[in-house]
Amino acid sequence: MIIEQEDAVRAGEESARVSSDAEAKEAQLRSLFEEMGAVLVAYSGGVDSSYVAYIAAETLGERALCITGESASLALHQREEALRLAERFGLHHEFMRTEELDDPRYQMNAPDRCYFCKTELYGKLAPIAHERGIAFIVDGSTTDDLGDYRPGRVAASEHGVRSPLIEVGLSKREVRELSRRAHLPTWDKPASPCLSSRIAYGTTVTIKRLTTVDRGEEIMRELGFREFRVRHHDELVRLEIAPAELSSALRREVVDELARRFRALGFRYVTLDLHGYRTGAMNEILNSRNPESRIQNPE
Repeated sequence: MIIEQEDAVRAGEESARVSSDAEAKEAQLRSLFEEMGAVLVAYSGGVDSSYVAYIAAETLGERALCITGESASLALHQREEALRLAERFGLHHEFMRTEELDDPRYQMNAPDRCYFCKTELYGKLAPIAHERGIAFIVDGSTTDDLGDYRPGRVAASEHGVRSPLIEVGLSKREVRELSRRAHLPTWDKPASPCLSSRIAYGTTVTIKRLTTVDRGEEIMRELGFREFRVRHHDELVRLEIAPAELSSALRREVVDELARRFRALGFRYVTLDLHGYRTGAMNEILNSRNPESRIQNPE
């Protein structure tokens, strides 16, 4: 028993270990927040923004205001996770209503859709920051986001939003390591972009379609799947499931249940993508048409 306990302790210590380089960058991050004095964190509840919110709150206390934009494009599951984490770690947190769905350019669902979403978000965060005497709005972008096609980063630049993780050189992998050491439940959370990223480009984004996707992903969680996407292609739904979980999805009883429940949501065709879950799947057709563009959104 004693040996087992010692092994467990060693395993815990090993899991919490991070590189000296990542540790140094975290120290720089804390110093950066101290220099800023007060920040408004665009907090989605994902891996990166949760880490930013956590370090900002630890460093600045209530001078770190974390705001989550709330609309039909935010999954109910993600909203609840963001709220739970905020309560657990004592974040100074608020929700704010965003109206990106009122913008016809967002509804059109072109590859630059994220630009209009972030423009709406930052456009509403800016006056809040001003009213409360906060000079800096910050996001959770990492060095992995540099070089890819990120329409949302264009909007961030236009609104003077800072990316402290990039400023100190932190990658997504390092953020996960540091989040694990901090016992943030998001450390191994799959990527979680908005629900609109599940709707095929050119298919109009509507509240009905977003609600259908949200319900579909809740069905996947109810069936025990952890890493997946429900891709909405009008009458057809394409289910992407992580390769490690595909064998479960291919069991006859699971196949029948998926077909039954997704047809009940209004889909005529229920398909399983044999390539499995991967980020940026909706961009593959765009990249194949224009290989030089290499559009890569975290979808």
